[in-house]
Amino acid sequence: MIDDQAPRVRAAGRPRSQEADLAILAAALDLLIEQGAQQTSIEQVARRAGVTRATVYRRFADKTALLVRTLEWANHDDDPALTGWPDLEAMFADWGRYLAVPRNRRLLRRLYGSRDDYPELLDTYRKVNGGRRAAAVREVLARTRDRGRLPAEVDVDVVQEVLTAAVMLHVGLGPDDEDPERIAARFMAIMAQFGHRSA
Repeated sequence: MIDDQAPRVRAAGRPRSQEADLAILAAALDLLIEQGAQQTSIEQVARRAGVTRATVYRRFADKTALLVRTLEWANHDDDPALTGWPDLEAMFADWGRYLAVPRNRRLLRRLYGSRDDYPELLDTYRKVNGGRRAAAVREVLARTRDRGRLPAEVDVDVVQEVLTAAVMLHVGLGPDDEDPERIAARFMAIMAQFGHRSA
């Protein structure tokens, strides 16, 4: 998902144009989705954003730094409102809305596919992001178990791995036009196999 607001700008150094920041990130996101990390270059991003290469390099040390920041921006990783979900239903509804957008699905396919041709992107993104979303998912699963809606013996780490694999499978093989409710229902069906009980 793309934020309509300008991304956070680093405070150090001379004043920078938020309009240029937004144009650079939007161009990088478009190119990443269209052709993948390996084929995207700083020169292409600069040309599409309508800025010079020097303008891009003043903000980002290299292509990996640019693409990682682009993923953070696209995924709202800096959003202070990202504090997790109250329950599984809310989490899966959110996942369904995100995965129902074909552009988001293409972005995830490009990100997963970069493991082979540009592995530093996924590795660096995970290090920089710090697993914030993964921690939020684990917290919801643990809270669901603690509330008695999952069997006490359920290993939430295993459940999380299965859900992650299900997202990858759905993005890779599922239809790009499935509605959010059906997507969310698929995840709830997986949870039923782990003994999930509705409230």
